[in-house]
Amino acid sequence: MYELCKFGSKREPGHSLDLTQVTNWIPVRAARIADEWADKRSRSTGRPGRAMGYDPRLHFPKLMRMSDPADDLVFPYEGPPASGAIQEVAPGVYWLQMPLPMSLNHINLYLLEDDDGYVIVDTGIRGEETRKLWQQIIDALDKPISRVICTHMHPDHTGQAGFLTNTCRVPLSMSYAEFYQARAMSAMMMGSGSSWQMSEYFERAGIDPDFMTKMREMRGSWTPQPEDHPFPASFERLVDGQLLTIGGQTWEVLTGSGHSPEHVCLYSKSLRVLLSGDQILPIITSNVSVSPSEPFGNPMPGWLASLARFRERIPDETLILPAHNLPFYGAKARLTQLIDHHEDRMLILEESCVEPRTAVELLPHLFKRELTGPSMFMGLGECIAHLHCLMHRSRLSRSLDEGIYRYRSIDPTLATRGRPGVHDDLDEPPRPNYV
Repeated sequence: MYELCKFGSKREPGHSLDLTQVTNWIPVRAARIADEWADKRSRSTGRPGRAMGYDPRLHFPKLMRMSDPADDLVFPYEGPPASGAIQEVAPGVYWLQMPLPMSLNHINLYLLEDDDGYVIVDTGIRGEETRKLWQQIIDALDKPISRVICTHMHPDHTGQAGFLTNTCRVPLSMSYAEFYQARAMSAMMMGSGSSWQMSEYFERAGIDPDFMTKMREMRGSWTPQPEDHPFPASFERLVDGQLLTIGGQTWEVLTGSGHSPEHVCLYSKSLRVLLSGDQILPIITSNVSVSPSEPFGNPMPGWLASLARFRERIPDETLILPAHNLPFYGAKARLTQLIDHHEDRMLILEESCVEPRTAVELLPHLFKRELTGPSMFMGLGECIAHLHCLMHRSRLSRSLDEGIYRYRSIDPTLATRGRPGVHDDLDEPPRPNYV
């Protein structure tokens, strides 16, 4: 690790650097952000600003420059709040972290302070451990919970939605597509989860039937259990461009697609904060997959368009509060990295399909190690998403040969566009959850 000196430069470890020394890393000086934060906190909440003994710079310890892919990002926090604790990261915006029982071992959740209560943004995964942590936090708050917002339908974000809305008797707010996808996923996980359509999807991708038999016997950590509260039966709809007033601050609903159908982010221009969910993550990349429930889906164009739209909309001085990893500055750089990464993956696939290939045969061209267990499902879905996008661009064809799809490059410009051997490093295997 290196401590940040200026945007894009390094200091040797051991040299401390105060945030106020950084003058070039974003268009607005960090010191000015700190001063404005203190003023806003004092005006909007009546709590002390820096002039009254509260120094927001205490929220900004040493800035660490982290290794690729976050070289151009600024991380104002060296670590998350302790389990069961909350940390204020902007006036009325609180960060907490809950465990996940998988290789990606955490999810970031947030509280927004309103006049008469707190709004929860994302709920964590199902299970007793998360429920107990929520109860501990709720009992310690000075106001009740007034609403639950879920950014999207994946179980690590919605797993406690039933418990929280039932216990606190408050509404759930989601986008239309995410709510009904969450309902469908909940029903699927409560059932057997298998069908002839699912079997056909994996068989046509080239999956060994024996592997499928083993996977049917596994139950993931997100699978509902009898003691879990069912997913809520009603919701209040959030739509793109909608304005929410929470604690005297205006939050705009911004939606994206690709990782999920209508993913909700919340943006406060006045606070310069974006609650990004899984739409923008600083270190890992969100999984963009074709799933057995929509075997001919094409989510990648929507994902790339969403990333480009957020890049145009979100200023670099915005603090990004993601669902995983640490809060950061540098949205434009990260969004550009993500777009370039997916374009590079698609070029690799084109180069690898000069001779017809199955989706399973293409996985070693994308990932560093052999995929096993649930990682195989996620990696396969992501590979197929890139392949379908290339078909949409008329750069690949697909044929059905003895019950298995094979993909072949057909664009004559590949000879001039290709750069075999000159690509980003291969990806790590996808983590076995829904990120």
